[in-house]
Amino acid sequence: MNTEQVRYVDEAITSRHSVRAFLDTPIETQTIKDILAVASRAPSGTNVQPWKVYVVTGQKRAEMIDRVCHAQIELLQKPELAAQYQETFAYYPATWISPFIDRRRANGWGLYGLLGIQKGEKEKMAAQQLRNFQLFDAPVALYFTVNKVMGIGSKMDIAMMIQNVMVAAKARGLDTCPQAAWNHFHPIVLDILGAPEDEELVCAVALGHADPEHIVNTFITPREPVENFTVFLD
Repeated sequence: MNTEQVRYVDEAITSRHSVRAFLDTPIETQTIKDILAVASRAPSGTNVQPWKVYVVTGQKRAEMIDRVCHAQIELLQKPELAAQYQETFAYYPATWISPFIDRRRANGWGLYGLLGIQKGEKEKMAAQQLRNFQLFDAPVALYFTVNKVMGIGSKMDIAMMIQNVMVAAKARGLDTCPQAAWNHFHPIVLDILGAPEDEELVCAVALGHADPEHIVNTFITPREPVENFTVFLD
């Protein structure tokens, strides 16, 4: 790989960020197929390729947004319904410790601050949270599932495949937002997808063209320097 090729790959990776406002510009089905074909080159243990992807657009997308947004609003009004909407696996820890909780808080308040949402403004926070389930207006939603029989390694495999999707999309001038938030509503999501009972929702990804005029898309999260997370042994 020559210097120019390295630059292109690095640029696709480093320019990718979670976009939270999309244009409604449609995406050709062939482009999505091309992205998924490239992404499927992700490694998987003994090449089991455990991923399954549902591409949702049009009327089915509208149904997904309507039903899940309704459930989210109902949940906010009736917190006792939370037991109905439990994740099938814990994405976050039960107990947070530093430095992870510090980064999480900085991320949340950095985003809210940019949007003019102050601490204690619960209605504004709820409205922004609902934007997740409106796909931030992206025209395409990708839902990634694995078979329930598969182990934790398959979630590592599908995570690498999802990263490939986002980088391949960026290389084609498209943007993404990976969303674990949908996992709480997996019974609704899987029902709309028509997924069999042996499948488990892992993640959703909003896909489209970023709205260049929306301030939220100027929010770029920082990264720790290599020296902070790496140990070199000689």
